[in-house]
Amino acid sequence: MSGTAVRIDGNTLRLPGGLAVRFVRTLRLPESGTHPLPPGLGEFPVRRIADHADAVPEEWRARGGVLLPVYLREAMWLSFAGTTEPAALQVGVGKVCAVSGKPFSDRLSRDPQNYLVLPRQPWLDGINSGKGTVRQFVAVPLGLGATVEGQVTGEEVWGGVQLRSFPLREDLLTEWREEQRALERARRAGERTRGYGGPPGAPAMAAMAAPGASPAPGSRSSAAMGLGVGGSMRQEVYRDDRPLAHWSEEPSGRVFVHLVTPPQWRRITGEAPPPSPVDRAAYTRAGLPWYDYYDQDAEDLAPADALESVKPVGDWLGDDLEPWQAPSPGQVTQLKDASGLPVEDGEW
Repeated sequence: MSGTAVRIDGNTLRLPGGLAVRFVRTLRLPESGTHPLPPGLGEFPVRRIADHADAVPEEWRARGGVLLPVYLREAMWLSFAGTTEPAALQVGVGKVCAVSGKPFSDRLSRDPQNYLVLPRQPWLDGINSGKGTVRQFVAVPLGLGATVEGQVTGEEVWGGVQLRSFPLREDLLTEWREEQRALERARRAGERTRGYGGPPGAPAMAAMAAPGASPAPGSRSSAAMGLGVGGSMRQEVYRDDRPLAHWSEEPSGRVFVHLVTPPQWRRITGEAPPPSPVDRAAYTRAGLPWYDYYDQDAEDLAPADALESVKPVGDWLGDDLEPWQAPSPGQVTQLKDASGLPVEDGEW
């Protein structure tokens, strides 16, 4: 598929219909226990493959899309803040669906559901592997078998993150737009906000950066990274309450997101990578916020069988030695319900 209308605006990927996707740096959770939602610590920088075609492997040029830098064992979440029109968004990690655990498909499925419902789903922090919980996305190099892709399929071929969006059927989208115009003046109450531009006290974050954070190897052949899993957190993946037939049969946009090590980022783009991840114990000691969110009107999807058995990256990389200090109840903020340039696509 080619010619999809995906654009890059700063560090935001804009898919058709006003769908905005940002990749957000965050604190890595311990691999035991279940935790509140960690904070956003700023966006990952995102750049087009087409702008650096002479510096990336040939297969990356063929796949097109964008790239972003991640440290070994760095955690991330996907933000959909700013999304406007309804969309069904498929999220693949190494072309394994993060919602259903099935192979990444070019068609929507309801049994099991293989997509997120936007804008109802404000973010996604990990794979759908538990009842009312997800396992955090954590970056690891390909070749260890630690990625979700490696554990579910037995191979590590793709890495990265894959996104594909489907709009409502044209007749239903027209109806929806008319309804929104009629309601526009009446629905300006309530907002769900989970900061990702930097927490309160952001200037102090540099002092909390872990100076010993080790990047993955930096050779061209080892540049590809994928997503494994870390700790568990309280987050629901919402069941679609529309009939499947309400969605378009064809995607309106798709993009391949390549993950690279910080040394490779510098070599490919000429830019300095972000600082190493923030020390989570220092963050908590500073009294900065964690989050909880629950949509009382939505129904959670059942855990995906193939994803329940995915093991954390610590099983491959060893114990997590970063100190952990649980947030106090007063640090957990309850969030309320919510009342650029084109990116080239390729073969993948």
